[in-house]
This record gives sequence, structure tokens and C-alpha cells, in this order.
Amino acid sequence: MRPGFRSSSLVPAGFVVDHVDVGADRTDLVVRSGAAVMSCPDWRTPSRRIQSRYQRRAADLPLGGRRVELQVVVRRFWCDAAACRRKIFAERFPDGVLPAFARRTSRLEQIVHHVGLALGGRPGAGLAQRLMLPVSRDTLLRVVRRRATIRSDPLGVIGIDDFAWRRNHRYGTLVCDLERRRIVALLPDREQATAQTWLKENASIEIVACDRGGGYGEAIARALPQAIQVADRWHLMENASRGFLVAVRRSMRQVRKVVGVATLDTAVLTAVERIQYEGYLRREEADAAIRALAQAGVPIRRIGQRLGHSRKVVRAVLRGERTDVFRVRQSSLEAHLPWLDAQWDAGNRNATELWRKAKVQGFQGSLRVVGEWATRRRRAEQANIERLQRVPSARTLARLLTTGRDRLTRAETLTVAAVEEGVPALVEAREVVGVFQTMVRGNELGQFEGWIRRAEASLVASFARGIGQDRAAVQAAITLPWSNGQTEGQITKLKLVKRQMYGRGKIDLLQARLIGLTP
Repeated sequence: MRPGFRSSSLVPAGFVVDHVDVGADRTDLVVRSGAAVMSCPDWRTPSRRIQSRYQRRAADLPLGGRRVELQVVVRRFWCDAAACRRKIFAERFPDGVLPAFARRTSRLEQIVHHVGLALGGRPGAGLAQRLMLPVSRDTLLRVVRRRATIRSDPLGVIGIDDFAWRRNHRYGTLVCDLERRRIVALLPDREQATAQTWLKENASIEIVACDRGGGYGEAIARALPQAIQVADRWHLMENASRGFLVAVRRSMRQVRKVVGVATLDTAVLTAVERIQYEGYLRREEADAAIRALAQAGVPIRRIGQRLGHSRKVVRAVLRGERTDVFRVRQSSLEAHLPWLDAQWDAGNRNATELWRKAKVQGFQGSLRVVGEWATRRRRAEQANIERLQRVPSARTLARLLTTGRDRLTRAETLTVAAVEEGVPALVEAREVVGVFQTMVRGNELGQFEGWIRRAEASLVASFARGIGQDRAAVQAAITLPWSNGQTEGQITKLKLVKRQMYGRGKIDLLQARLIGLTP
């Protein structure tokens, strides 16, 4: 026998439905408590004597595409305790059903809270309207703030990093529990004192993963001297690659002599290349003046004031980082060069025709790009190839030197071979960087001390000195399984939430949404 339908199954547990009124867009349910006895909230004395009744309204989950409003009949009871000052009390419902003074049932409040956590105010209000939930955007944010929870579990392993409230102007700090993979705190700034105060309040922390830069390392050392600091492995790999790029930039003058392009024939340059080459000559004059003043012992700040350059430019010149002749950018033709070379060798040398055929092959660039390429190829056949040969930029050369020979073209292989033979210091720097990255990937610490001594005598000595200053943190990054990748991922989530709120979310709302989203 199939059980009959009970209208009380539509409402929260503990209520009995007395009447149902179905309207066009709303369903009204008159409900009451099924309990016959209530206890005084002060003396816990049970009472059956009813003094009066009144109605209380509360919204509930939608039903059949209509909003639902509960008209709750609340009874007032006499208290039988002689010492009770209340004398009369209203019946209370469990907080999991209908809290005191609430205008929504607990189950509806939970849905509203999750909508606010996931979408925020305005987008959440739009979805709530489609779900027949009677809440506004301000209500969603109030619910999120009111139900915000602060994690109180003891922390053992954390990651700490900064995030931008407004890039290049104001920053905050995010703290992530790496064991539970969730955000535990947002700090309003990235000042050392702020981080130090928070760390002192969480003395149970044993391991902290952070970037090598900034003031977090010193804050950790002062607040938690017993904690182990772990450098971020991704940043170690990126810093090693950047150190090799700096070494290549400092060696570009030697590279030009080796490749044989110390002088250029301007007659074979295209219009764009001629403009870039003239700019290079002007930069060379300015760079020579900067180097002359530096050799005379003039400080960097005074050099900038005399010549009208910023300190960043002066440092770049003295480090050998402004030596590229041409500003080489990634070309849209890169993927189609083998096909174009084959077409050119087959005798098809009309730029317009090549461009039309390349469009069929999937090329998305303009006719001008193909025309520039065809002009260079045509002039290369009419001029001396050795004088036309262009040295790659420092960034491109660093990529070629660290790419396998089986993945290079013949011209690139010849360039790399010439550089390796003529500038052996770059080969040594490449090997030093390769050994370091192998140590990080393989968690091999045995070669660390020998690597430090070898690197300090190479072109990446500045990188090696930085590693030596953070020796303990780098060694921990190589041997321990912890890193700051989870923290970086949580910062990405924070950026998404900030963009949903158009960058106007305050720290309490951000913290409520981010910590509330964490399972």
C-alpha cells in the first residue's frame, strides 16, 4: 500500500500545515508547531497553559515555480515558575528550523548564503530572482558577512604571499594552509609588522613557504625563529632562467663579434629595420657617455641627473642589458616559415600570391608581414650573406642555447655552434643553470655546496650570491615537499572574486567569501 501524501512534508520539520493558499506567483502556508508542551527559556520549566497566539511570517524554499511564505502561528505560554520574571514567553523553534527574529527559514538562509558566496551581490541577486528567492543584492552580502567563520584549527604548514588591491599602489597579504589547501587569513597590507603580528598569534606554525623577495622572510625570522622557511620552487626555476638571460645580455658584444655582425650594411635593411638601426646608433652614443662617467667614478644617480636618464636605464647600460640592435618580437610567420621557404625555393616569389596561399594554410597576418619577409629574402640573394646575417636578440639567443639541437633549424644550429665556440663562458653559465634546475626537479641536495662555488665563478654569480644568502630556505625547497604553488592558486581565486565585485570588495567581505568557499 502506497503511503498518502502529507502536506507537512513540504515545510520544515516540526511544523504542521493548517491551510494552503495558492496564488498566481506565491503560495501561502499557515503552519504551527506540532509540540503540545513548551519550556521557558529562562527556567526551562515545561508549560501547557497558552496565554495567546500571534502570526509570524517567514520565507521558505520556492514550490512549483512560486515563492513560498509561511504564516507561522506562534503561541504564548504562561510560565509556572514562581520566581520567573517573564511570566509569559513565546514558543521558540530550533535554530536549524527557524531562528528567533529570522525572516527566512534556516534551509532558505543556507541557499541564500551559498548563492552569495559563489556569485556575490548583483549577480547573485539576478540568479536568486530566477530561482524565486526573495532576496536583494544587499541582503546577499549581509548574509555572507553575518555567517562568516574564522578558522581556529591549529596551523602547521602555511604559505604566505602578497596580492594587489591596486597594482603598483596598494597590496595585501594572503595566508594559505598548505596541509588543508585553504585560505586562513587576509591581511590588509604587506608590511613586515602586520605579518609579524599575525605570525606571533599563530605560534604553532612549523613550516612557512614564501617567495625569496619582500619582507616576509624577516618577519618569519622574528616572529617564529624556530619555523623552517621554504623558498618557492617555481620562482627558483624562474630566477635561474632569468639569471641566464642576464648573462646572455651581458655577452651580446662578444656574440656579435663571433657571429660576424659587428657592422651592418644598411643598404640591405628594410625600412623598419633601418629605423631600428638608427635608434641603436643613438643609444650607443648615449651608452658610451654613461660608461665613461661610470669609469670616472660618478655615482649612478649623478649620471642620470647629468645625462637625463633614469637610474633604471643607467643600471641597464652598466650591466650590458641595452645591446640589442633590433627589437625582435614573436612573428606571426614563425609557424609558416618552413612552408614559405619551400615555396620560395620552388620559384614562387610573388609576395601577394604567397600571402593568399598562406591565408589558405591558416596564416592570420597581413600582406605587409609577408612582403617584409619576401623583401629580406630577395635582398639576401643579391647581397653578401655574411654581411646581411642578423644576430638574434638576447632573449631569442637564450632560448636557442637551452633548446635541444634536434628542435632547431639549420641556421639556428649554426648560430648556436658559433656562440658556443666563441663565448665559452655562456656555455659554462648554461651548464651551471642546468645543474641547479636538475637539483630542484630531482630533490638532490648533494651537489649544492659544489654548485655554489662553481656558480660564483661564472656569469651567473649574482644569482648564486642570492641563493647563498637564502641558503637554508633554498635547501628546504629542494628537500621538502612544500612549495607556494597552492598559495598562488588561491591568489588566482581571490582575483576572480575581486573581479566579480568590480574590485570594490572590502577585506571582510573578501575574507568571508573566500574562507566560506573553502570546503
